[in-house]
Amino acid sequence: MTTYKTFITIDNPDQVVLSNLPFQKGQRVRVVILTEDDEKAAISQRFRNLFKETQSLPGVNEVTEVEIAEEIQAYRRGE
Repeated sequence: MTTYKTFITIDNPDQVVLSNLPFQKGQRVRVVILTEDDEKAAISQRFRNLFKETQSLPGVNEVTEVEIAEEIQAYRRGE
């Protein structure tokens, strides 16, 4: 399946007009409409899911805030 991507701004929410498309008359196409905001929201949700998954890994809860602070200080000292 070939993908064609274009961006338009909705002037009338009752209809979407696409013009100058690179398709032949009678050719079947699949139309999927995505808003830009939804894509950003989906990425944000994937990050939240990743953070939850990472935080639930075995051993993660065993690291204390003090140990994290010490590790940061050692890194800053070049150790």
